[in-house]
Amino acid sequence: MAAAKRSTAAKGAAKTASKTPARKSAAKKTAAKKAQAPGRARKTAAGGPAAEARAIQRTARQSPYKMRLVIDQIRGKGVNEALALLTFSKKHAAKQIEKVLRSAVANAEHRAREQGGAVDVDALYVRHAVVNEGPKLKRFMPAAMGRATPIQKRTSHVDIVVAEREGR
Repeated sequence: MAAAKRSTAAKGAAKTASKTPARKSAAKKTAAKKAQAPGRARKTAAGGPAAEARAIQRTARQSPYKMRLVIDQIRGKGVNEALALLTFSKKHAAKQIEKVLRSAVANAEHRAREQGGAVDVDALYVRHAVVNEGPKLKRFMPAAMGRATPIQKRTSHVDIVVAEREGR
């Protein structure tokens, strides 16, 4: 009986010992991901930071599903093409996303001016564009027989990164 207890205790110690290196490697992985995050400045072949800028709109009052339908159309396209597409789109989300895209372009111009350089707006493209879910506004609607049915008014976080094309 004592031998059985020792073996289970030894197994437990072996399990915890095996978990420790996994945690360290997970921490290293997240640190590596943060270093490659889209908002961080990247180095070009010449050694200087790539011309890129980011704009974020938080808690836009539209569901993420509806916003993603529009943002999927502009991802990877040139800024001028994306703005033209958003301007003539019938979707309400297009107006919200257009504002964020214009802000990202303005941020790129401002950053270039601060660094004493210039950015070619025609060479910019939408490098990263995502819509994430924001906080839900929880409301209730009266229903039959004195009940109340819940309503979730969804919000979105729009994140757009524009960068200058390498080939130009």
